[in-house]
Amino acid sequence: MIRTAALASAALLLAAAPAMAQASKVEISGNVGWVISDGVSGQNVKAQNNQVYNELDAKDAMGYHFTFGLHASPAIEVGFLYGRQQSQLRAKGTATTEIGDMNIDSYHVYFAYNFGSQSSAVKPFIYGGLGSTKYGDVNFDAKSIVNPAFKDSQIPGQTRFSTTWGAGVKVYPSKVVGFRAEMRWVPTYIKSDAAGWWCDPFWGCYVVGSAQYSNQLDFSGGITVRF
Repeated sequence: MIRTAALASAALLLAAAPAMAQASKVEISGNVGWVISDGVSGQNVKAQNNQVYNELDAKDAMGYHFTFGLHASPAIEVGFLYGRQQSQLRAKGTATTEIGDMNIDSYHVYFAYNFGSQSSAVKPFIYGGLGSTKYGDVNFDAKSIVNPAFKDSQIPGQTRFSTTWGAGVKVYPSKVVGFRAEMRWVPTYIKSDAAGWWCDPFWGCYVVGSAQYSNQLDFSGGITVRF
């Protein structure tokens, strides 16, 4: 999935290259805000602390992201977005236990539409993109969570295909420097669970999967510079 997303992103950038070659505007922005996150559920697991857990979750926390965009026209923008949330991995069930610190990094090629003319002081915008989200390594105390005989351990990071969708507004008190406020949603595919059987007279019966996504909802503001 990650390779497919990368190839699709590269193809979209190549398709937009002739228009970007005529563009005269580059826009760079940096945002800081609060990210609301969720996780995925699974089977019940009884831990050493006698609690039963059935969900892994990312804790809501501060985050930031940067964009680098090229304007093919005053309205059309193509660019790259990098974001990071400095979160914690939590196990949830009969209790909520913080396992350890976890960084969530996202990498997306995006396409944006900016409303208004080039000279507009207020410019609403929307965008969507393809890429991946990386859940970083998590170091944790295995003695207290899993087994007293275990030493400190590590959960290795995972990278998954994701998309990003956003909307907001840019306000330019000058021609070069402006302010940017937005809301961004990043759904990341994690796994599929068996949801039942589907049968038809031609293809027979097969298991139907129910996809689970981890979501990040980012509310942020920052500064944007265009030149």
